[in-house]
Amino acid sequence: MGKRKRSGLWMFLVLIFVLLFSVPVSATPVSEHGALSVSGTSLVDANGKTVQLKGVSTHGIAWFPEYINKEAFKSLRDDWGANAVRLAMYTEEYGGYCSNGSKSQLKKKIQEGVQAATDLGMYVIIDWHVLSDQNPNKHKSNAIAFFKEMAGKYKNQSNVLYEICTEPNGGTSWAQVKSYAEAVIKEIRAIDANAVILIGTPTWSQDVDTAAKNPIKGYRNLMYTFHFYAATHKETYRKKLETAVKAGLPVFVSEYGVCEASGNGSVNQTEADKWFALLNRYGISYMAWNLSNKNETSSLLKSSCKKTSGWSASDLSKSGAYVVKQMKGNLSGSSTGGTSNGSSSSGTASSGASSKVKSIKASKKYCTVSVKKDGSWKKGKRYYTLYRVTIRNKSKYNISSWKMRIKFKYAVKKSDKWNGSFTFKKNYVTIRPVSWNKKIAPKGKDTSVGFIVSSAKKKNPVVSVVWQ
Repeated sequence: MGKRKRSGLWMFLVLIFVLLFSVPVSATPVSEHGALSVSGTSLVDANGKTVQLKGVSTHGIAWFPEYINKEAFKSLRDDWGANAVRLAMYTEEYGGYCSNGSKSQLKKKIQEGVQAATDLGMYVIIDWHVLSDQNPNKHKSNAIAFFKEMAGKYKNQSNVLYEICTEPNGGTSWAQVKSYAEAVIKEIRAIDANAVILIGTPTWSQDVDTAAKNPIKGYRNLMYTFHFYAATHKETYRKKLETAVKAGLPVFVSEYGVCEASGNGSVNQTEADKWFALLNRYGISYMAWNLSNKNETSSLLKSSCKKTSGWSASDLSKSGAYVVKQMKGNLSGSSTGGTSNGSSSSGTASSGASSKVKSIKASKKYCTVSVKKDGSWKKGKRYYTLYRVTIRNKSKYNISSWKMRIKFKYAVKKSDKWNGSFTFKKNYVTIRPVSWNKKIAPKGKDTSVGFIVSSAKKKNPVVSVVWQ
């Protein structure tokens, strides 16, 4: 009896030790919610409970691959409050999957992102990022092959969602998008019967009300994407979204920003608050654009931030600070607002002491400008080159306006442009500022302007850059 008593006492002590000193395993988003599906207009978890994915989209993975890592995603989950991440793979831009990008390297980066999210128990969206190609049918065969491969690889995972065309635009109709989507969905469903599929809508994923009148039939677990940028898209766009939801369309906001639709300009927190009141009312999921330190307002990190994980509050741009607040994250460090154009180092802001300084127009005496090539490729019979422009104010004065003319040796044609007002004529490119980068503070710089031109000549050097 004595031995049995001692044995029982020993077992009791062991149990107490285990209860006191064992470390509980924290639930992850996926372990808590399991496989997702669509019920009515809602995204629901394995128990049929409405779940709201909230997270962050990468920028183009060809351009900012350094943020695709487990430590970065862990920071998003543990510090920012995210339960999902979106992997944005551009299709036709420089480095795009269907242009001059390396398909094998891009797929490898997608796989790294999915694995990191899976290891952390996060949901992950594989995004076929249609933009300059406008109509997703342009690369439909590539899309089908890509998603067949992804579905085969991830059909047994419960955390992977497929976004099959991000932002149809350029007059692409819902009938055209629907035809494309039906073809891609058919191939995915032949392999993976259950994964949630996100479908872009016309006019940069804003015409969900049009899609609601004629949704895709015959498949489960489909959602339709809506995008907004709070400083540009206001009450009219909220009505479009609400109209679609009330009509029974399941909507997923796969991309949003709190700045202007260009990705730059001012942040409008008042309008952003109105958007989130609407999203939360209907339990709509949302993904913020974008995880990078690119010199633009929509970037969630300051351009001066070199970290690729473990960010503190002082590393965030004004957009980033708002996003973390919305996701109820908890960051260390002092709070930050960033600058109006998302860059802490551009010097374009004109406030405080600098607002009292004399203002002048840019000229050779006070400013320098460089136009540097940042990639080139051939498409058909033409040669394409991407250029980035850096304007430096070397004076003690505020630059109040600027205009430059770039001369090439041979004629060029416009392919793309950003953050400026451009004129392309023969072998000249003339650039004027937009509202937010018109002013440059003393000793400041602006690196936001860029453009892509094509030429019949493989080598077409810049001959001169002059202030106008």
